Amino acid sequence: MLWSYLLRTLVKSGDLAVIDAGGKKHHFGVAGQKPQSVVRLTDKSLHRKLFFNPEFYIGEAYMNGTLLIEEGSLNDFMTLIAVNLAVWEAQPSTFKKIADAFTPLLQRLQQYNPVGRAAKNVAPHYNLSDKLYELFLDKEMVYSCAYYTHPDNDLDRAQQDKLRHLASKLRLEPGMKVLDVGCGWGALAIYLAKETGADVTGVTLSEEQQKWATARAQKEGLQDKVRFVLKDIREVEGQFDRIVSVGMLEHVGVGFYKQVFEKVRDLLTPQGVSLFHFIGSLDGPCTTNPWLRKYIFPGGYSPALSEIAAVLEKARVFMTDIEVLRMHYAYTLRDWHARFQANREKAAALYDERFCRMWEFYLQMAEMEFLYLGTGVYQVQFAKDLNALPLTRGYMVDWERAHQEEPQPLAAGRFWIS
Repeated sequence: MLWSYLLRTLVKSGDLAVIDAGGKKHHFGVAGQKPQSVVRLTDKSLHRKLFFNPEFYIGEAYMNGTLLIEEGSLNDFMTLIAVNLAVWEAQPSTFKKIADAFTPLLQRLQQYNPVGRAAKNVAPHYNLSDKLYELFLDKEMVYSCAYYTHPDNDLDRAQQDKLRHLASKLRLEPGMKVLDVGCGWGALAIYLAKETGADVTGVTLSEEQQKWATARAQKEGLQDKVRFVLKDIREVEGQFDRIVSVGMLEHVGVGFYKQVFEKVRDLLTPQGVSLFHFIGSLDGPCTTNPWLRKYIFPGGYSPALSEIAAVLEKARVFMTDIEVLRMHYAYTLRDWHARFQANREKAAALYDERFCRMWEFYLQMAEMEFLYLGTGVYQVQFAKDLNALPLTRGYMVDWERAHQEEPQPLAAGRFWIS
């Protein structure tokens, strides 16, 4: 089994056993040490595929039911791989130097998202049935990193706190014109209109989200304050006092950052302020996992802060505040996964068992990225005029406290027990 040569190099901690397609058991790591996992391969071609392209074929084999978890859970298996991969990636190697040299070229090829193609890339994921997302998202249907002000908060509270946290950084006043780029199901746009009296336009590339968000705004009686448009940010016209984006930048691609941020600059009023919330690589530029790129987010990429900062500097806008949310998305994904598992039969009825395996692999894989593999969330605020905002962050703190449902101490962190 060719894969055994790779695992022998990689797995130095934990206890992994792999039963190959011929029934032979191979052991890796330290016997009896947690995390522990036993997996079985039922397709002989995986012996070779998992050696040459493990990042892609582990996920596909799990989806297809040709990689089975015999003992332990999917979380145990993925934790074991992630913990060891984190150690391996921290070590210098010739292979990684070569991979880094080709990263810029691969990024351009993998993240080609011009107007038109961008909509096609997001369609397979964001035009899935709303009923699927209702099975695991919070009551507001927020499909992005939540904000855990306290470790015992549930998902609904954490997402509401995230909306408040974002609003505190926008320093909104009644009547201001706001553009919400990649507005999802409209939760943030509706929150801003209700809490601040702002006039909000949400743009999305998903037909399903646009229909859902529009219906929700009408139900809330906010149709005169909030509207949702099926449009690419690069096609928007007008002037806005505030531009906010949550989870959209991951679908742009490095070749189009300049185009997008120059467009944002042109859409902002002279005293305008923008806030971008996005998943980012904490350890520098890289490429997207091939399985994730094919099955979940075609054309997707989580940029390093250095890639964004360089573009903002050249676009002649000024970064006025940067916050790094470290473990919040790991908490969010764990809560999403728990809700998905509680409603797994309903998800299978909507799609099928293979889809359920794909979705749980996606959620668990993403959680590993935030726990062990150098992925986080950035909130970057920027403006055209350095004097557009107060000198200190006090205005954020004051607004957030004034709109808090009930005071809670800040989270010290969670203990992760598998």
